[in-house]
Amino acid sequence: MSAGLILALSLVVVATATLSGIFGMAGGIILMGFLITVLPVGAAMMLHGVTQAASNGYRAVLNRHHIRWNIIGVYCAGAALALALLTSISFVPDRAVVFLALGCVPFIAAALPKSLALDITKKSMAAAAGFFITLINLIAGVAGPLLDVFFVRTELTRHEVVASKAVTQAISHLLKIVYFGLLVRETARAADASPVDVPLWVYALVVPLAMIGTTLGKKVLDRMSDTNFRKWSQWIVLTIGSVFLARGIWALL
Repeated sequence: MSAGLILALSLVVVATATLSGIFGMAGGIILMGFLITVLPVGAAMMLHGVTQAASNGYRAVLNRHHIRWNIIGVYCAGAALALALLTSISFVPDRAVVFLALGCVPFIAAALPKSLALDITKKSMAAAAGFFITLINLIAGVAGPLLDVFFVRTELTRHEVVASKAVTQAISHLLKIVYFGLLVRETARAADASPVDVPLWVYALVVPLAMIGTTLGKKVLDRMSDTNFRKWSQWIVLTIGSVFLARGIWALL
């Protein structure tokens, strides 16, 4: 990896972690789009997983008093099932599929009818969220906007939303590291025309940068109202989704 690429990566990690620190999402989609542009799929998924696990994990620590732990255990059960399913077929997406999935995720989330009672505080919904969010996360690299659908119809405060989502997302990204770094590593390398092994020091570099961005985002979140939090979240992810959907279609042409 060149010095220019390392500098660009560092800036993108801080900026996207800050964005995620504010809204609990959006930053991960932008970071995934950047990584999948400059790296092979397997390497991009691994580096994204490490960065986002650090960002979400640290965000959970910063907001630890607001975490709803009763949701997490059931979510993990659904997540484990999704991991087992994809591992059984050793599925590895190509670059065009990742871009299309990144672009579609926000629109699928927005298109779900309001009558759908996707309330993650209910056990059945927490299990469903764990399964589908992990499944999509292993295909697109991110699933934050869809995860948000399970939270928007709850009575949780913005801090409880960000804190609880941070834990569930950290789990999904850790599973992504296990999946692409261990379970389907050889399949992913075979699928890449020119496999790239990201140096270990780069993984070490992105962790503190993600924490810095997350800390900055937390300061903005504390000053934002619940109304503005929900209003801006949807507009941001739909705009990002449009860009990556167009990029995915272009990759197919």
